[in-house]
Amino acid sequence: MPRIPPEEIERLKQEISVQRLVEARGIKLHSNGKDLLGLCPFHDDHKPSLVITPSKNLWNCLGACGTGGTVIDWVMKAEGVSFRHAVEILREGAVSNTQPIGKRVKFATVPKLPPPVDLNAEERELLKQAIEYYHQTLKQSPEALS
Repeated sequence: MPRIPPEEIERLKQEISVQRLVEARGIKLHSNGKDLLGLCPFHDDHKPSLVITPSKNLWNCLGACGTGGTVIDWVMKAEGVSFRHAVEILREGAVSNTQPIGKRVKFATVPKLPPPVDLNAEERELLKQAIEYYHQTLKQSPEALS
């Protein structure tokens, strides 16, 4: 897989609102000065501990889970995916809003992206598939080709 350019990561962090992502999951936010407060969906929360800072486009839980970060971190935590997959989800605008408030989010136990090779193949065939995958990936990267 080609490396994600830092400019692309920064673009996503600036252009996609963490507030919009949080609200898309059904979390109601209330103003508290310059910040927004809501119930954290990552632990059993009865008092608002999720803090959204729209001016910095960051989120932070001051409660039991103590997590926080950027829009990418939110998607990683909420969807249970890797950094790369979170970036792909944000690129495509395919953020899930099916998780109800208060339900603990668990990391996925099944891959969300199909593997690039057939994991049941014989060793020789698996090696050929891996070589072909990297060859195709290389051809798609203008940076690598130059």
